[in-house]
Amino acid sequence: MSQTLEITILSAENLQENKKAIKGNTFVTVQCDGSNDEASTTKLDSEGGSYPTWNEKLVMDVPMHARFVTIEVKYRTRGNGSCSVGVARIPISDFIGGYVHENQLQFLSYRLWDNRVRRNGVVNISAKVKVSQQNSCSNSMLVSGIPVTGVPVAGNGSNRIVTGIPAVWLNYQSSF
Repeated sequence: MSQTLEITILSAENLQENKKAIKGNTFVTVQCDGSNDEASTTKLDSEGGSYPTWNEKLVMDVPMHARFVTIEVKYRTRGNGSCSVGVARIPISDFIGGYVHENQLQFLSYRLWDNRVRRNGVVNISAKVKVSQQNSCSNSMLVSGIPVTGVPVAGNGSNRIVTGIPAVWLNYQSSF
């Protein structure tokens, strides 16, 4: 079982290699730690230098046991090789669960760390957890465009549902 996460890689800021501005040919890879899928990759930005922009949407399935999404900014070297500029390891809880609702778009920025564990720029993203059909329940309906799950009120064709837990009163008699 998994959830679908849409991450849009927007841009990066202040990227450097050996304390010098990067000249271009940067791209981003995104991978989930619990996934068997290959890393998703953006196209090359050859003009942005130390401030590249991609504005590219990557869709990935995130397993329920996953803990992190890794975003790595790289640049293309001569001979079709690549070097890492910096990595951001993002907890899944930033996207899924807690106070974040499905289909809610978030704009987030994360510090990049190079292979010597030094700060090396920032990556800007937007993220949204897609509503999956697997999470839908047959006893749900839309109220003001928001899915609500509950128990049907009556079996007479009514489309009303109970969303709370009804109180059950017990007739308790003491044997004093």
